[in-house]
Amino acid sequence: MRFAGLIAVALAAIPVAALASADWAEIDGKRVDLAAERAAIEQYQSFDQRLQDVGWKLISGNADFCERVVPSIGLQLQDMASYGSPAIARAALGLTRDFAVQTAARGSPAGLSGAFPANREITRLERHDPNEWDAGNRLDWQRLVSVHDHVDAMLVEHGGIAVTFADDETADIRPVEVCATRFELMGDGDRAVADGKRVVIGIEFPGFAYEEPVFAGVVAHELAHNLLGHRAWLSREGRKRSNIRRAEREADRLMPWLLANAGYDPKAAREFMERWGPGNDGWIFRKRSHDGWDERAEFIAAEIPKIRALMASEGHADWSVHFTREIDPQRGSEQFSRK
Repeated sequence: MRFAGLIAVALAAIPVAALASADWAEIDGKRVDLAAERAAIEQYQSFDQRLQDVGWKLISGNADFCERVVPSIGLQLQDMASYGSPAIARAALGLTRDFAVQTAARGSPAGLSGAFPANREITRLERHDPNEWDAGNRLDWQRLVSVHDHVDAMLVEHGGIAVTFADDETADIRPVEVCATRFELMGDGDRAVADGKRVVIGIEFPGFAYEEPVFAGVVAHELAHNLLGHRAWLSREGRKRSNIRRAEREADRLMPWLLANAGYDPKAAREFMERWGPGNDGWIFRKRSHDGWDERAEFIAAEIPKIRALMASEGHADWSVHFTREIDPQRGSEQFSRK
């Protein structure tokens, strides 16, 4: 789960695994390179920030067309209990408690407020102090999930949330509606997956090196799986090759629609496929559960003229009306349209 592997690979002078079970008061601070530990955390955060910025543009720009929307402020927190050595993480970041800001997505209410720089220490979320919630000694990601769920609940129940920081300042943030998906960065691996509720991308995914609109292509592809209900449909209808191929083709074809509504050029979806596909036949392009990368690029390109026409005439590309689906998520795999 996210954060769990980061400190374990940070550039400490001695193995963090060895420090995790030690009492911080007994550790010789000179043997731990706290500057290197902080640099490793900040590097991870830079990747996470990029993912959250792109994800926010996609889920906010397409909110009018999603069947399920939720209130969001675009804020991610971090919990020191998620690290291999909470004591070292707190020392590296200069914290006295466990919770701090991880990211505030660019353009989100949290990001626009200016109140949520990375690593700012948090003491209360509305009336609750998350630092007082039970957690394991280390590598405990469940508490962070519970706290994010608590934030979401406050946004629904109260129409906003008051966040108090260690300096006693409070930011009262109001949400906006976005498509219902969270974005998470894994501390290792190079895969990109969607599970119906989340888009999860490994920190080693090569697309992080691409320019933002092209990187947004893969995020849009995984988001499309969630928005089109593919996981539930495959669970019901079976994961045979023909069904996986239909689902992947739909996600490919929806990519440029999602990009256009997020303010990106829809052709970036095809550019992603053309850059990523030729050297990665061993990943999502393997076997015949997927079309070949060149075929997929052509399917994407075929959507772009319709998208450009809609953007010119209506100012948006309403895929909930104009996108032709290949499966019916309620009934089966026959081709149909929601027009």
